[in-house]
Amino acid sequence: MNVKELEKTARALVAPGKGILAADESHGTIEKRFQSIQIANTEDNRRAYRDMLFTSKGFGDHVSGVILFDETIKQKGLAGTPFPEVLAKSGSIPGIKVDAGTVAMTGSPEEKITQGLDGLRERLIAYRQLGARFAKWRAVITIGTTIPTLPNLRENAILLARYAALCQEQDIVPIVEPEVLMDGDNTIQRCLQVTEQTLHETFDALYDHCVVLEGMLLKPNMVIAGKKCPAQATPELVAELTLQCFRHTVPCAVPGIVFLSGGQSAAQATHHLSLMNAGPLPWQLSFSYGRALQDEALKAWGGKPENVAKAQKLFAARARLNGLARSGKYEPKMEAELVRA
Repeated sequence: MNVKELEKTARALVAPGKGILAADESHGTIEKRFQSIQIANTEDNRRAYRDMLFTSKGFGDHVSGVILFDETIKQKGLAGTPFPEVLAKSGSIPGIKVDAGTVAMTGSPEEKITQGLDGLRERLIAYRQLGARFAKWRAVITIGTTIPTLPNLRENAILLARYAALCQEQDIVPIVEPEVLMDGDNTIQRCLQVTEQTLHETFDALYDHCVVLEGMLLKPNMVIAGKKCPAQATPELVAELTLQCFRHTVPCAVPGIVFLSGGQSAAQATHHLSLMNAGPLPWQLSFSYGRALQDEALKAWGGKPENVAKAQKLFAARARLNGLARSGKYEPKMEAELVRA
């Protein structure tokens, strides 16, 4: 393990004004995205879509790294250059999703456990040879009347820690993603309680598995009310409680926190991130957004080559706004940029 290299890569991923693009959609997930614009989910269309994003003008200005899917890291762009090389030339670090999705937990089928440890060491070796310098593993925590249970939190935390330790063994920075879902009717206070408990268990497991905190990143949810909750919190309260949660749970040794957008709109995710960056913090607060960075560009592209330039302008504009949010300089009125793009 090269600790200095891990630390260098982790800090580069949360460089000021930059964040991570999550372009690691599985075939099933991108099927839903493509259905929304009425195009077929073929390998050629998936490659053309990722090429449109990755070749946007100034791509590396606000995108420090890209999480790729297994298919994508092995593909070449439309000009014939492997995607990891396309990203590296733009100044963006290639990464890879390595979990194998979730299954129902034995004894508590409402809860999920993430798969993917089998053969992970060998896959990490191969991904590093393809250019990956960081990885991602997602755990899913569901809020319900009697869940999450402590066994579920602990099992997911142990799996995250084992994954992280294997990554660091191969000099790959692990992004640790324990996502508390926002699909239910729970209040923001209930989300705060569950997120704190989730992060306590996660960092206990990381410590037990000797994971170097300086060589990892955390990808958590924001503390936010469930979508079905009638009482939705203000952006200011979301920012306040999220930071409160992190101060109680996230060690200062962790170089950065890269938020998932978790079903928020692009504007909401950008606004919340900006509010949280209004003052000094012990970690870099950044983004690792998928839909919240891509949606506007996806709709403008529509699978048509003649729409690529328009879609790339929209992607660049959204990335720029999130870059501003990194230093608390985004304002909702800036959304007009997306109209002009």
